[in-house]
Amino acid sequence: MRTFEKSTKLDNVCYDVRGPVVDEAARMEEDGISILKLNIGNPAPFGFRAQDTIVQTMADNLRNTEGYSDSKGLLSARRAIQNYCRKKNIPGVGVNDIYTGNGVSELIVMVMQGLLNNGDEILMPSPDYPLWTGAANLAGGKPVHYICDEKSNWYPDLRDIRSKITSRTKGIVVINPNNPTGALYPREILEQIVEIAREHELIIFADEIYDRLVMDGKEHVSIASLAPDVFCITMNGLSKSHKIAGYRMGWMCLSGAKEKAKGYIEGLNMLSSMRLCSNVPSQAIVETALRDVDTPDEMILPGGRIYEQREFIYRALNDIPGITATKPEAAFYIFPKIDTERFHIRNDEQFCLDFLKAQQVLLVHGGGFNLSTPDHFRIVYLPCLEELKNATDKLAEFLSTYRQN
Repeated sequence: MRTFEKSTKLDNVCYDVRGPVVDEAARMEEDGISILKLNIGNPAPFGFRAQDTIVQTMADNLRNTEGYSDSKGLLSARRAIQNYCRKKNIPGVGVNDIYTGNGVSELIVMVMQGLLNNGDEILMPSPDYPLWTGAANLAGGKPVHYICDEKSNWYPDLRDIRSKITSRTKGIVVINPNNPTGALYPREILEQIVEIAREHELIIFADEIYDRLVMDGKEHVSIASLAPDVFCITMNGLSKSHKIAGYRMGWMCLSGAKEKAKGYIEGLNMLSSMRLCSNVPSQAIVETALRDVDTPDEMILPGGRIYEQREFIYRALNDIPGITATKPEAAFYIFPKIDTERFHIRNDEQFCLDFLKAQQVLLVHGGGFNLSTPDHFRIVYLPCLEELKNATDKLAEFLSTYRQN
């Protein structure tokens, strides 16, 4: 009988849905064990709710959104996104330069499928949001990871980026604000990345899904706003800032030197048409959602849940012997470092599995984000303060005696 093995291209496609730690958590839940899940950036299970106006807009439009839309999306949605691009100073974005998607995830796969042939290279941050790496692998390309330096607030290492460009390099992915570190890149770093892309004629892929979840009075700068002469594809969406991850509403916009990428754009149009269209009821809420871009303020200003939970988790982690963490400035993730010598850790995935079994808390190991050293893990700090305190207390208790075999 013929058997089928998993393709190696599926390795590292997405840390959230596969792997021994997640599999063990599912098994434990089947046995009736309650698991505190600090592994997925999904606001709804932790009491975050969309504004009533957004939910009502979808309900009011259900009868009008039963059919397919244009493959790129409803004109009303794309016009609202176009206006948002203007507010972000992204130049020259017309309604036909905008594609809606079933979340940004679908669009990441689309842009990689359209760009990469076997052996083509694309620069990715390390640590990264691993769907970018997985999508590049599935397309037949070769993800090449550049260092983001923890000692420099997790900013991209520009020298390392330059050293990894070859004749096969097609583009560079910039995740800002960053998942998993919560870093926010300053304008001067972005300007230097643009200069590198300009010099080597690279496409810039900007993942900016967390651009409305920036704290401490900082400003998010869209890298495309600094690159009017470089072809850029900017990704964004509503899942995180408007607390509607399950609605699956994302978009991408093309800007800059579009005339240099005509063949690629034709391919994107074809791929967009092949899936007919994105979720039409979710498209209908875009105009309402983007009418007030200050919606997330209630979460990220002092006194807001995300802000206060960020403050707590940062202090609590750094109070645990053997753990240090850089304070995130955006999103709702923190990426602590663990003293591997102190705890004899050689396998970070095993560490997360051991912690799960002992304390029923689910984390993601740093290797899941294509980090080469086994000394980090990611915490999603969306749960309420009481749950976060419970989690950090359990981590401190676990590490007080833990030594990896």
